[in-house]
Amino acid sequence: IKSNGSDSKKLRVEDRMEAPPSRVLHIRKLPNETSESEVIALGLPFGKVTNILTLKGKNQAFLELGTEEAAITMINYYSTVTPHVRNVPVFIQYSNHKELKTDSGNQRAQAVLQAVSAVQGGGTPTSGSIVDLTAASSPVLRIIIDNMFYPVTLDVLQQIFSKFGTVMKIITFTKNNQFQALLQFNDPPTAQQAKVALDGQNIYNSCCTLRIDYSKLVNLNVKYNNDKSRDYTRPELPAGDGQPAIDPNMAAAFQGKDSNSLLGGLSPLNAAAAAAAAAGRVALSGHSGASGVLLASNLNEEMVTPQSLFTLFGVYGDAQRVKILYNKKDSALIQMADANQAQLAMSHLNGQKMHGKPIRVALSKHTSVQLPRDGLDDQGLTKDFTNSPLHRFKKPGSKNFQNIFPPTTTLHLSNIPTDVSEEDLRLLFSNAGGTVNAFKFFQDHKMALLQMSTVEEAIQGLIDLHNYNMGDNHHLRVSFSKSTI
Repeated sequence: IKSNGSDSKKLRVEDRMEAPPSRVLHIRKLPNETSESEVIALGLPFGKVTNILTLKGKNQAFLELGTEEAAITMINYYSTVTPHVRNVPVFIQYSNHKELKTDSGNQRAQAVLQAVSAVQGGGTPTSGSIVDLTAASSPVLRIIIDNMFYPVTLDVLQQIFSKFGTVMKIITFTKNNQFQALLQFNDPPTAQQAKVALDGQNIYNSCCTLRIDYSKLVNLNVKYNNDKSRDYTRPELPAGDGQPAIDPNMAAAFQGKDSNSLLGGLSPLNAAAAAAAAAGRVALSGHSGASGVLLASNLNEEMVTPQSLFTLFGVYGDAQRVKILYNKKDSALIQMADANQAQLAMSHLNGQKMHGKPIRVALSKHTSVQLPRDGLDDQGLTKDFTNSPLHRFKKPGSKNFQNIFPPTTTLHLSNIPTDVSEEDLRLLFSNAGGTVNAFKFFQDHKMALLQMSTVEEAIQGLIDLHNYNMGDNHHLRVSFSKSTI
């Protein structure tokens, strides 16, 4: 009993953050008879799984991911959402191993990995490789949300499930007073992966639990693209009158339920929660006890300024105050408007490269950032942005809440003056350091997409040129885009 107590103490989030990151993760307290595919499923949403070693007698496993960034994202995610295997909470931390050396005799694990990499590569696992990963006969999942303390939107489901593969169609409805959805992937193995990884997981801390099984339907017939149904393969579909888009024949599939009672009406999530939910890694304020203050470390102290951190973190929330630490200038405290925004910024920015260095972002033990005492000069290391006009999320329901994406090579530019050409913008961004690979104006020329050659260059471009004065008081707006050109 004693050792268990000290084990759980070891796993406080702060300790987990301080362990040196490694692409090998150590997973403990697994239920008896846990299969390799169940362990692999924990890592699948975050990137390629390259090796696994299970220690059956000890209820432990080591999981190796393709990159350290993927492992960092996974640790971050599971520091806010408790990972479960067979409804039992398990513990995950960085391993001291930098890679896993397993002998080729570990055939079962190798077979599972082969099946997984075939699925991830878009192929089909060889027959008989591992039944667990290929048993799904339908690409359609039926999802029931239990303990729905907060509404869940179709877009939230799409964000969460698209980590596993291409989501083709979704239909949402209410049945027996329960919010349900049918979600179609492009193939059954992808549906299998998503089911193994997400069944029993909570969308938010302690609520909105996903219950997932396979549907008897193998293809969904969607008539309208609206907030209740969506066919991502047919963007031209009409929005209809907002009624659930299920045709009468399909309604019969819901055990004879008549289509009129499939109302599914839900008030939308409040904007900040929706944005955080879309990231699929969320702790709602009030549930986590976390503050809105982040500690960013491994910064490039020659280059970093409070303004550059304000601009970058401001993509994910309204940064209120930024303080570069006087005795440790490669670290800074960033106070966001609330804990949701802090979670969101942490999950998207930890491990990203800024000014040539991968930055580390963790929740801070501080609850606020102190300003220097009156008359005290701290060399401009602390800045108060509380009243900044550049906050993106001040207006409730602002479009910005729907456009929160991880850093990508493609930037979305808006508020472009009419006399500014493609050449002007290409020059502006290449001067910020980097290569502009592609560019596309929107029809009205007030907006454009611009693609840099690396994510780091895009981050630099955003920091340097968001709010850049293009003349006539037109200040350029820059954000990350999920589109490619």
